[in-house]
This record gives sequence, structure tokens and C-alpha cells, in this order.
Amino acid sequence: MPKFPFLKNKETENKSKVFIPSRRDFLKISTLASGGFLLGVNFQCSGPKGELVTFAPNVFINIDSDNQVTIIAHRSEMGTGIRTSLPMIVADELGADWSKVKIVQAEGDEEKYGDQNTDGSYSVRMFYEPMRKAGATARHMLIAAAAEKWGIAVSDCHTENGQVLSSGGKKINFGDLVEVLKDKAIPDEAGITLKEFSSYKLIGKDIAIYDNKAIATGKAIFGADVDLPNMQVAVVRRSPVVGAKVISYNDTKAMAVPGVNRVHKIEGAGNPPGLDKPLEGVAVIADNTWAAMKGRDALEIEWDLGENQQYSSAKQLDDMLKSTTGNGQVRRERGNFNSARQGASQVIERTYLAPFYAHATLEPPAAIADYRGDGTCEIWAPTQHPQWARQAVADAMQLDLDNVKMNVTLLGGGFGRKSKPDFIVEAAILSKAAKSPVRVQWTREDDLHHDFYHAQSAQRIRATLDKNGNFSGWNHHTVFPAIGATASATELHPSSGELELGCIDFPFEVPNIRIETHESKAHTRIGWLRSVSNIHHAFAISCMLDEIAEAKKMDPVDFILSILAENKDLDFADEIKSDFGNYGEPLEKFPWNTKRLRGVIEKVALEADWKKMVSEGKAVGFAVHKSFLTYVACIVEVTKGNNGQIIIPNVHYAVDCGIGVNTDRIKSQFEGGAQFATSLAMTSAITLENGKVQQNNFDGYQIIRMPQSPKKIHVHIVESMEKPTGVGEPPVPPYIPALCNAIYKLTGERIYQLPLKA
Repeated sequence: MPKFPFLKNKETENKSKVFIPSRRDFLKISTLASGGFLLGVNFQCSGPKGELVTFAPNVFINIDSDNQVTIIAHRSEMGTGIRTSLPMIVADELGADWSKVKIVQAEGDEEKYGDQNTDGSYSVRMFYEPMRKAGATARHMLIAAAAEKWGIAVSDCHTENGQVLSSGGKKINFGDLVEVLKDKAIPDEAGITLKEFSSYKLIGKDIAIYDNKAIATGKAIFGADVDLPNMQVAVVRRSPVVGAKVISYNDTKAMAVPGVNRVHKIEGAGNPPGLDKPLEGVAVIADNTWAAMKGRDALEIEWDLGENQQYSSAKQLDDMLKSTTGNGQVRRERGNFNSARQGASQVIERTYLAPFYAHATLEPPAAIADYRGDGTCEIWAPTQHPQWARQAVADAMQLDLDNVKMNVTLLGGGFGRKSKPDFIVEAAILSKAAKSPVRVQWTREDDLHHDFYHAQSAQRIRATLDKNGNFSGWNHHTVFPAIGATASATELHPSSGELELGCIDFPFEVPNIRIETHESKAHTRIGWLRSVSNIHHAFAISCMLDEIAEAKKMDPVDFILSILAENKDLDFADEIKSDFGNYGEPLEKFPWNTKRLRGVIEKVALEADWKKMVSEGKAVGFAVHKSFLTYVACIVEVTKGNNGQIIIPNVHYAVDCGIGVNTDRIKSQFEGGAQFATSLAMTSAITLENGKVQQNNFDGYQIIRMPQSPKKIHVHIVESMEKPTGVGEPPVPPYIPALCNAIYKLTGERIYQLPLKA
């Protein structure tokens, strides 16, 4: 199972093909049982780790006689609009009437739909070309059928708004060609012509989310909305310390609560806890949520708290910081930093600390399982990674994979939390115990206490200026518990994949670079959160660069441009101590290009009128960062309110994500990303003492309120015909240092530790 969406690549190529499914294929897809013309798409392209994945089929397109086009969406919807953006690529290339397009959510099934992991901001980049090809193939078939019917040349026809039209004024609905199409062969791929970008009516435009109306009217189905006959509700008292085990429990008082039907112990994995296994715990299964919660409160449990019971996140963070004063494991080296330091006229040394972060999705995890007496199990869950969840259930229940059916609901927020299937496995275990369908419901307290946290981090950066004042050396020490440590106790250093997220891909023209890591053990569950280790790396690097610019008495934007090559493709091959993963894509197809980075810097400075803002004395901060193959520059303006509170009147983003498929969603992701990042920078932090998380709800783990949120967020999209890249995660990394740099201009105090309230 691909558990790390941002890790290494192998060279791959897209060999997708379009085909007419067999009758057996058609019958397997119950969502398209209405008949019509069915077309399948076989995708073969880079997986989340760059591996070559081939599944047949991945997506189905159905055209009915009533002119409705149904497209199966095989990715999970969590507000990103991916359930809209991918089908609209097909529809635009096809020439469908968007108002008559129906989108159906695919179940989680690797054989039918291939890779469905909606993590890592790679859905559009992975499927843009295959989706175009699918739509174009259907379009060619429709045109050929109409041209034959009319006795005219194919070149005299085109499609628009669900019709084939001729240059002579003839027109026919797609639906009227369905019966003819069933007997037609798929055209040779070499003869398929894709549309010119300028002819698209959907791609590159603002298109609202397909599910908007259902969400606004309360008809949309999220995980906790699923209601099955005879369904019971379960809540779980999980181990308060990761690795803790139940010695004994007394359920007498719990069973006395009206509505409580059963108490069941869940076996945990111990240490390490794993990325796809439940924590040890005792579940209360009841007729309703309230009874289950009251029953849980009444449980009496004796715990063996295990090896993590003395753990303090504050002490570990201090130890991590101390470790950065010594020599670490060198992960990238250029030139000789020690020589640069010895010959420097100035050495700037700073440390940067960031806390554990929780995902804190507004909808806590919930999953429904129906384990049946015939040895099958059906799941309904808000999962980002249906295949992994399905496999985890099969493994835990010792079932054949074919006996597990995974239905995907809308997610609400995800941010990487809902790719981990621990809560889904809980539901399956408890359904078997209860002999009925069971919904496992997490509370907010559960969510904060038992998350897969973004790792806390300590960084020390030394920068040198030579005798001529030139930026001559960069030594970056970074230490944080690795994600892999959640599954393997031997993982003591960050992986290469985590370091490629904003650290070892330091892109600037500095003659001497050394990047080092240090050991750090995981004492709680670590996972990926929106933008992963780009978050803390961008914070440290861009704040430090701002300080270097000040030491050189240079404007921050001018300084960054001065140390960035004009137009250069970077590969880091001669300097890093591992292969460069590039988010699972070959560098020759998705180059790390300095011209594009310069482009977003220049655009954001122009659109925000940076020079004028600086000359007027406004407190503005700037940062630039590339993540998930997308280039982003950010300018944040801050002022101080009457009560001394920081106010953020304006945020400007410039984003180069290649072809912007759905500009409405790009803007929305950056608007939401700024809000999300403001919380990480200003209010949010998870701390642990005696192995236990100290925050219980949003009073302790705060997300920003309206007065703290940015007032105006301006998103400037760079027009580009480069391959499309992701936009879900790239808004976060440059925002935090831009905000911190702006606050420094306002208050005169540099920020070296997050969140600001600390």
C-alpha cells in the first residue's frame, strides 16, 4: 500500500488507453446499471511514490439515451473540488453539456478504479492527460457516428453542449447516437486529437463544486450521516499513552447505562503503533451516541502505560534543539561550509522551533461497518485512501480482499488525517463483535488525543557572509520524529522524502551548503498533515533569508532574486546523499526550474505593489517556496488592533501550478490555505506530558477566529501551459514565514518559535 504520497520516484511514462468494457465489467458497476454507451479508461501512470501502476479500468464514462453523461469519480472529495475538476476535464474534451453531467462516487476498489489515494496534491497532475484522452476518444466516436449518419466528412463536425454539430448546421444529441456507438470500435490512439486549450469552455475557468447544492441543502452524505437498519453506535476509550495496554477493565457501571448493549476490548499494536492499526482500547456499543458516551465515562480501566508514560514533548524539543549544536548526519553538501565559516566576516546563527500539530478536521473521524455472517464486510467511510482502508480491514479481520466492500462518503476536512484507516478498522472489529452494523464515532477530544500528529521540530541554521558581504555559506540542521517511526522503531532520522519537502531542495546559488539531520525517536503517532515537513522547513528557511537580507541591507524580494539563478533546472544529484524523489515525478518531466520560481516572486511583488507598500512603511513580509511541484510566492500585510491583536488586512499569493484546470478551486484552496496556516502560526499547538496530550478541545487547541483571520486574500494565478500540478498543500508553507516576517516589521521582534502565542 502506498502510505507515503510524497516519497521517491522511478522513471515512468503514461501509457493509458481507452476501451469498451465487457458486459461483465458493466454489471460489476452497479452505479451505471441504467444502460447506455459505456467507455472505460485504463490508466497507467506514476503512483504516489512514482511506481508504475496499471489497473483496468480506472474510470467509466456512460452516455444515456436521454443525453445524460455519467462520470465515475474515483478520488475522494474533501472540499478540494477534485470530484468536480477531474470529471470536468472529461466533459470539456468530450463537448458535453455540463448541466447534464452526473458524477457518481466510486467505491474503493483497486481492480475497478486503480489508485484512489487522494493525498499529496497529485490527482490533477496524475490524471489530467488520461482524462483528456478519455473525453477525446468518446468525442471522436460520436463525431464519426454522426458523420456516417449524415454522409459527410468527419472534419466537418464538432461537439458542443451535448451535441454533434456540422458546419452545415446539422445537429444531433449525444443520446441519439448511443445505439450506434455500441457497435463501433475504439479509434486508434494515434488518430485521437486533443482540443486546443483556447477551445475549452470549462478547463481554466471558475467552475463551482458539483456537490455545492447537496451540501447547502443538507442532502450531502458525510461519514457520520450514514444510517443503516439496526445500526449501533460505538465510542472507544483508547490508550491514553501510545503503546499502553489494558491490564483489566470493569464494565459493570457502563452496562448499567440505559441503551448500552456491549463492551468490547480492542487489541492495539503496542509500540510502534503502526499507521493503519487501531490503538488499544475498550469500546462501548450502544443504541445511540449519548448512551455510548455515558457508558464510556463509566468504564473502569487499569492500564499498563508502557514505555512512553514519562514522555514530555517540551523536554524532547529541548533535547532536539541541543542536538543541533553537534555534527549530524550529512544529507546534502556543496563546497566546504567550514571553510566559509572560517573566512566569514559575519556569521548569523538562529534556531527555529515548531510544535506538534493536529489535523483538527471539523468533522471528527466516523466510520460504519456491517460485518455479515457470510464472512463479508461492507464499509462506509470518509477515507482519503480507500484501497489502504480496504486492505487494512481485510488484514485485521482475516478476510479475502474481495469480501470487503468500501463505500466512500464525502469527507469534510481531510488534511491527511483521513488517509489513515485506524478508525475504519475499529468499525469492522466492533461490527463483528456486535453482530450488527456499527458506527464508530470519534469525539473532538478523541480526535485531539489520538491523532497522527505533524511532528514537532527543531532547526538550527548558520549563514555566512564573506569579506565582501556576499552570502557564502548555509548550514541547516533539522531534527524531527520521522513519519516512518510510527511503523518502525528503527526510524530515527527523517527520510529522504521528508527532507525533500523544502530542506535539501534549497534552490539558491550559495557556494557552500551543508544540511544535516539528527536522531529523534517518536513517542506518539506521527503522520502527514497538509504540506508535511514543508511547513517547518519553509518557516525556518524563509525567516532566516529575510534576516540575511536585512544584514545585507537589501530589500527581501531583491535579495531572493539576487541569489536565484535566472533560468536553471535543478537536480541536486551531485550534492544530496540519496536519489531526489521530486514528489514521485521524473525531473525531466517536471523540472525544478528557477525561472518559474522567479516568475511567482516578480508577479506577487507586482500585484501587491510591494515597493510602494515598503516605501509607505507598511508592515509587510515576503516568502517564496516550491512544494508539490507548484511554485508559490506570498506577501502578508499586518497591522495592530486597538487591543494589540495582530490584524491581517491583506494577503497576496502568486501561484504557478501549470495549467489551472479549475481556477475557482485554485483560489479557494489558497484562501483556505491561508486560514489554515494562520492557525498553525498563531494559535495551534499540541503538547504532551507523561505521554498524554494536554489539549482536549478547541479551547486548548485553538484554530483562528474571525478577528484573527486574513481579511482579503488575493490569489494571482500565473498563466501557464506547463503540466498541471497540485494546489491543496502549496498555500501553507510560504504563508507562515511571510506572516512572521511581516510581524517583525510591525513589532521589531523576530519570531523563532511557533505558535506566536508561545
